[in-house]
Amino acid sequence: FEKLCSISLSHINVYACLVCGKYFQGRGLKSHAYIHSVQLSHHVFLNLHTLKFYCLPDNYEIIDSSLEDITYVLKPTFTAQHIAHLDKQAKLSRAYDGTTYLPGIVGLNNIKANDYANAVLQALSNVPPLRNYFLEEENYRHIQRPPGDIMFLLVQRFGELMRKLWNPRNFKAHVSPHEMLQAVVLCSKKNFQITKQGDGVEFLSWFLNALHAALGGTKRKKKSEWGQVLGWPSGAPVPPLSP
Repeated sequence: FEKLCSISLSHINVYACLVCGKYFQGRGLKSHAYIHSVQLSHHVFLNLHTLKFYCLPDNYEIIDSSLEDITYVLKPTFTAQHIAHLDKQAKLSRAYDGTTYLPGIVGLNNIKANDYANAVLQALSNVPPLRNYFLEEENYRHIQRPPGDIMFLLVQRFGELMRKLWNPRNFKAHVSPHEMLQAVVLCSKKNFQITKQGDGVEFLSWFLNALHAALGGTKRKKKSEWGQVLGWPSGAPVPPLSP
């Protein structure tokens, strides 16, 4: 879910309690995470930004290789070699409850009325050129955007969701699209929402154009890096979609 403190609602310095799963800000004396650890005797926390583990209230870092599975689920990474073999080696993975799943073919949580967006996101996650581009974060990590531009958030969140959908080490056979959908609500100025049913075709058209623009493309003069990957002609806008 969105990485904000369950009490202060802040995105800054947020820790996940690995006992109950709730998010709290800070780990210093009198911080929300510290108080939670004392009141409920929950002692292991993960910094959601640095991916480091801490024991509270004693406040020391935990270094244990057995915790690497957790950090990988939070932030999966893919090598170029791994990406190149995704469609050649369809290998089933096993979730922690014993069920099996095929990476890339997993469910997205239906939070309220977001099934229209889920269908589009899952379809796009199985378009190989698009998938391969977003699985490798280095493709777009260094793209420069103007100060205050929020649209690049779509790129970041879509990349994160893509990597989680294709993660061969998921704990469960489904993934939450909550952060991705929060970015959609924000960047579309609430034209597409989680709580209100939307039109899938309209969402797809807006989303493709928004990604194209966020990655440096324009309607007339320039195509984005992603446009080059998908083979859109130079100087052309993203093709409009119609029902």
